[in-house]
Amino acid sequence: MAFGNRKRKMADHTKTIAESKNFIVLNKYTKCDQPDGGYQTEDDLERELLKDLQNQGYEFVSDLNTPKTMLANVRVQLQALNDMQFTDDEWQRFVMEYLDNPSDNSTDKARKIHDDHIHDFVFDDGHIQNIALLDKKNIPRNKVQVIKQFAQTGSQANRYDVTILVNGLPLVQVELKKRGVAIREAFNQVHRYSKESFNSDNSLYKYIQLFVISNGTDTRYFANTTKRNRNSFDFTMNWAKSDNTLIRDLKDFTATFFQKKTLLNVLMHYSVFDVSNTSLVMRPYQIAATERILWKINSAYQAKNWSTLESGGFIWHTTGSGKTLTSFKAARLATELPFIDKVFFVVDRKDLDYQTMKEYQRFSPDSVNGSDSTAGLKRNLEKDDNKIIVTTIQKLNNLIKGEGSLSIYDKQVVFIFDEAHRSQFGEAQKNLKKKFKKFYQFGFTGTPISLENALGAETTASVFGHELHSYVITDAIRDEKVLKFKVDYNDVRPQFSAIESEQDETKLTAAENKQLLLHPDRIHKISKYVLTHFRQKTHRLKSGGKGFNAMFAVSSVDAAKAYYETLNHLQKDSDKPLKIATIFSFAANEEQDALGDIPDEGFEPTAMNSSAKEFLSGAIGDYNAMFKTNYGVDSKSFQNYYRDLAGRVINQEVDLLVVVGMFLTGFDAPTLNTLFVDKNLRYHGLMQAFSRTNRIYDATKTFGNIVTFRDLEKATIDAITLFGNTDTKNVVLEKSYKEYLEGFTDIATGKARRGYLEVVKELQQRFPNPDEIVKEADKKDFAKLFGEYLRVENILQNYDEFASLKALQDLDVTDADAVETFKDEHYLNDDDLAAMQAIKVPAEREVQDYRSTYNDIRDWLRREKAGDQQDESSIDWDDVVFEVDLLKSQEINLDYILELIFEHNKNTKDKSALVEEVRRLIRASLGNRAKESLVVDFINQTNLDKIPDKSSIIDAFFSYAQVEQQREVKDMIADENLNEDAAKRYITASLKREYASENGTELNAILPKLSPLNPQYLTKKQSVLQKIAAFVEKFKGVGGKF
Repeated sequence: MAFGNRKRKMADHTKTIAESKNFIVLNKYTKCDQPDGGYQTEDDLERELLKDLQNQGYEFVSDLNTPKTMLANVRVQLQALNDMQFTDDEWQRFVMEYLDNPSDNSTDKARKIHDDHIHDFVFDDGHIQNIALLDKKNIPRNKVQVIKQFAQTGSQANRYDVTILVNGLPLVQVELKKRGVAIREAFNQVHRYSKESFNSDNSLYKYIQLFVISNGTDTRYFANTTKRNRNSFDFTMNWAKSDNTLIRDLKDFTATFFQKKTLLNVLMHYSVFDVSNTSLVMRPYQIAATERILWKINSAYQAKNWSTLESGGFIWHTTGSGKTLTSFKAARLATELPFIDKVFFVVDRKDLDYQTMKEYQRFSPDSVNGSDSTAGLKRNLEKDDNKIIVTTIQKLNNLIKGEGSLSIYDKQVVFIFDEAHRSQFGEAQKNLKKKFKKFYQFGFTGTPISLENALGAETTASVFGHELHSYVITDAIRDEKVLKFKVDYNDVRPQFSAIESEQDETKLTAAENKQLLLHPDRIHKISKYVLTHFRQKTHRLKSGGKGFNAMFAVSSVDAAKAYYETLNHLQKDSDKPLKIATIFSFAANEEQDALGDIPDEGFEPTAMNSSAKEFLSGAIGDYNAMFKTNYGVDSKSFQNYYRDLAGRVINQEVDLLVVVGMFLTGFDAPTLNTLFVDKNLRYHGLMQAFSRTNRIYDATKTFGNIVTFRDLEKATIDAITLFGNTDTKNVVLEKSYKEYLEGFTDIATGKARRGYLEVVKELQQRFPNPDEIVKEADKKDFAKLFGEYLRVENILQNYDEFASLKALQDLDVTDADAVETFKDEHYLNDDDLAAMQAIKVPAEREVQDYRSTYNDIRDWLRREKAGDQQDESSIDWDDVVFEVDLLKSQEINLDYILELIFEHNKNTKDKSALVEEVRRLIRASLGNRAKESLVVDFINQTNLDKIPDKSSIIDAFFSYAQVEQQREVKDMIADENLNEDAAKRYITASLKREYASENGTELNAILPKLSPLNPQYLTKKQSVLQKIAAFVEKFKGVGGKF
């Protein structure tokens, strides 16, 4: 049966779910009638939004637009909510000690909304009463109001569009842009506000939990978080119906998301404030799944219909879409149901047990119990608390087999299984159904077992019941919640092509073919390819770019050994060798439940044969030497190795990880973008392994890079068709090199996308000399065009053909030997070479000048906007998005610039030419622009001829810079009359953070004694902040003390 049909059939199961009046993610929704389609300004959008909100029961407070009136309103609302009255003195005290404590930052305020929303307040007469900011139990009791154009001064005066107040507190900020403006520009504006005014003194706006941005036709929401890496536009989301149809238009978004019940639920129940102080808000599909699980438990309980297929169901959410948060919320909210005694979250492997515990504890440290053993699991069962129990199938199964009668067997329990298809799963299910009398069980999977890929009789639906919600890979890619895959079958080893394209499993396992796949020539060629292309694939070609890291999946322990040794041997003379690690363990020969399942490697490497054990021990020894650790192969030490390695891969301390099965499922590392594959992956295993690479990260990461050394094309298409739908291939797989070079029409949007050649041609024709871009209209056109160039070039970087094209630019075509070597290295014939020579690629120096101009225009525009000159301009910049992430990814670092100074000085002794060259380099670099004067002064004041080598010039520069730094700090403290000790502490902290912040009270402490009411106080504070910000930009990374 075609999968598309089965998918529809599965959907029929779900139709039995009656539309619950309690769901906030709707099954059905009819779009609003749109206004007559005329052009709408921001004011028109705002008027319409306010009218719609008032019709939905929001109170519009027209005269509330200053901090003073806002605070007065909070008092009225909190008195009503808590049914009490403050005296003026009490209110003042309540504000100072709790509601708006001067030392609070937005993190403290967020904690008040999530965890500490009830405060024990001692009144003047000595009695104590709980004062609640929100009523989370009885949602309709919370009062919603809406205000507009609130004015507030932080480091720059900003006007906020529309703010939604809950019980008087500003919790949601709505930023409107006229129809047609780039939605990312609205996002950037919010981001700018949050850095500027939201954090001004005593600002109740630090309570903001959610932002909503809209240009009328596209509306998104996202959490207010202080994490700097979370400000990426990729983390914004549209609201949706339960079938994942997006709700984008502002009118429809208002009618659904801004329903009072929906908004209050999102704020109070469907967001998380984790232990690293990050606010997370759930996406619509995560909320839909959670709601449907809770509804199922409730309805089955009321019908006394537990322990059947009708009292459970499964959630099909694609790998990488945030299943852990969804399952945590479902489990957490289930523990709060009055009739539920225990909630189990069951994972299928020991390593996931640890990972899940860590994740759950991150969301809420006090709501979860884990255990190392079956005895520990039993002890947790006996505790009378409402904590979630995280355990593995193995421990659960052992407990049920070993314990004939436990009181828990007769209680109401919920089981949530994660990715449940392992050999032990079937046995555990049978035992569980025998012993537990009143259970509700749910399964989460990214790759369900259906009739097509089942090896036994059981499918996901036959174990858990109906599919309650699905969000498949095509949905996630369309919503940009996971990335596409670029799959490259690399066939540069012609003598092995027959075995590499063999699809028959039995032939592949035959002894002589195994030997062929492990042939030293083949291993050598592949290893050489991996090392040669590693920096290109992981975006590390520029010496300053942090780029990404990679994993290499191989077919066996023997293969891991061969690759690990060959890779290390080939790079032994490299001055910057890759940090390579490997991990594998004993995998019992168990039957699989689903085609392509990756065999489970336990944590008992001691069960392996002696040569495997010896090799693993040696590899862990290399790791210990590299990171000054002390791990080994016995069980406990190996588990700790696994955990340490996982952390170092996530933090990019390991460049390349060679694996057999471990880490290919359930391991999350957003900085990983490349998977090299020499292994015959299928279905479930293929999707799981590929999905290690497609987590969203930033604009530089446009897809997961899969480089296969076996022909997995058919296997890939089969897998993505099974776990998506028939058109999935076009959505999930990245376009070809030719299409990006020459242009194509985007299937999803129907828009034509220009190719690299056309963009380069227009750049060179319209802007041959970037210094001559003077008119504002030209600046705007150039910024848009060069942004387009950066985007297409960033994608092409991953293609080997493009790497060859770039390398060709440095080839001396008159040198016949060099040309032959080049052809061999890049696997080209004469025709290929001629075709490549016909392609015009801008010279590196030309691109540098373009980058420099692009940076200049960005700086110029920010100054204009800050200085209010914008009003005099007739040019609207709102649809220009500056590609900052892409600029950063191609950064050259300071060491590289200093080494170039050394080289240049050795070859030519002309200082003025050297200064000119250095200025051009630094201006093209986003991170080093502020250091221009420092580097130029260093050149002019240093006798470069006396510096013997590259490392000495780096030392000389840092010594020079540290002296300059001390001098400037001293001057600034004297000029601004600052408090010396406090200023040094604050500047040291800012240099460490790499930006100057006005959060908290540190900045106030350094200022000269002035009353905050003195009008000069704010001006002084701003000028000092700007001076320190500029100082930090100039000296960050220089080190030294003062």
